[in-house]
Amino acid sequence: MDIAEIPTHLIDEDTDQPRYQFDEEALQELMKSIEELGLLSPIKVRTTPDGRYKIIYGNRRYKACQTLNLAAIPCIVSTVTDEMEIYLEQIAENLTREGFSPIEEADAFHKLLNDPRFSSSTKYLSSKLGKPESYIKNKIELLKFGKAVKKLIGSGTEIRKDKLTEDQLLPLKDLPLEHRDPLALIAARDELPVSDVKKIARLFKDKELSAATKDKLLYKSGHELLETWSSREQSKAQRAKPAEPIPAVETKIKAGKETSGPASPAPVPDPAPVAAKQSILESRLQLLLGALPAFEPLPGDAIPASDRITAGDQEKLRSDVKLLVDKLEQLLAEWTRIRDKMETP
Repeated sequence: MDIAEIPTHLIDEDTDQPRYQFDEEALQELMKSIEELGLLSPIKVRTTPDGRYKIIYGNRRYKACQTLNLAAIPCIVSTVTDEMEIYLEQIAENLTREGFSPIEEADAFHKLLNDPRFSSSTKYLSSKLGKPESYIKNKIELLKFGKAVKKLIGSGTEIRKDKLTEDQLLPLKDLPLEHRDPLALIAARDELPVSDVKKIARLFKDKELSAATKDKLLYKSGHELLETWSSREQSKAQRAKPAEPIPAVETKIKAGKETSGPASPAPVPDPAPVAAKQSILESRLQLLLGALPAFEPLPGDAIPASDRITAGDQEKLRSDVKLLVDKLEQLLAEWTRIRDKMETP
């Protein structure tokens, strides 16, 4: 492999190359290293029809040398002219370098799949770059997010404040844009681990929650969203349990034992909006809904005439019915107040 010293002023950057984000601090460190030790790794260029050279890879090293006013740069001169082959080589080289961001990868893969110059396939890219097809597809999913989110995406898996990893974003990729980006920004602000982001994503995929409720949830912190998710899961688990009927009032009558059940309380409001605001309220509501039996009118002959019940049994029945009615009236008053408050604009 021949290395030639090429005058810096004859070398041009490739503005179409996959890597376009350069960390200023890292660039300064590279410049310091070149000043002390020289350029240890040459850049790669290709010739152009006008007698100049265009960089294939090594743009960051070129920038550092140019800033240091080096007269010449050691280069590997390539004779390859196929644009597809050159672009694949640029990607492969950058995949081995630090600082090649997931978004830069995503843009590069998207270009190879959609640019008429290349019109490649995921399977072909996988074979040429040695990456699974799922790796390429997941990178492209990152392009669904808006600019504000893309700016925060970095390499690696370390969770950092106001930064995002690819793993944090992928659970949110199938949500509507109006929820996807705000939740990504919440994850960055609150440094949410991937497991927590997955729970929040499931919360926003819950079809029982209205769109209006989900919109309101976006004003919560990551911790509050997790509490809401936990509350919803508890409520679902409670509803999945078989309903336990309230013990019936038993009365002894001369003809035998008859069982009467309490009347059903007034309908309660849909608990979905409540879940987002008050987990205690939701839990209590679901407990009541699961405990109360369905309303079934008592047959007429189930209410015995007073002359058919002994004085002692009649007093006991009257006392039990009064106790039941008092409790139901208390519940009805409380839940009516809650319903009216929720219906007030």
